[in-house]
Amino acid sequence: MTSTSAWTSQELDSIEHAEELEIASLRRDGELGSRRTIWVVRVGDGIYVRSVNGPGSDWYRGTRARQEGRIRAGGVGKDVTIIDADDEVNDAVDTAYRTKYGHYAAYIIKAITSPEASSTTMRLEPR
Repeated sequence: MTSTSAWTSQELDSIEHAEELEIASLRRDGELGSRRTIWVVRVGDGIYVRSVNGPGSDWYRGTRARQEGRIRAGGVGKDVTIIDADDEVNDAVDTAYRTKYGHYAAYIIKAITSPEASSTTMRLEPR
């Protein structure tokens, strides 16, 4: 059994209220890749991200190699494990995206909550 450290309440709140998150995937050679700015939501005690462009986007494909990376959002910088989320959480993640980013144009919200984007939902766990 592996033990993972959980987010602190302060980290969860800070990341939840950040407009954007920067993520850099750990490459096969152990170096961090380029940072990408993406949207981030909180569902319960979980932090979730998606690729608005689906599984074909470069940054998402980069997460597949080692499923580790580094994030920065709301003053929080952490090394993370990137875990494919269970399909059961997708409705809650959709709702979180609509609530948090609903002030953007409808077509943008439709893209981030599309089946293609939903297929890339990932949970970030601190390590």
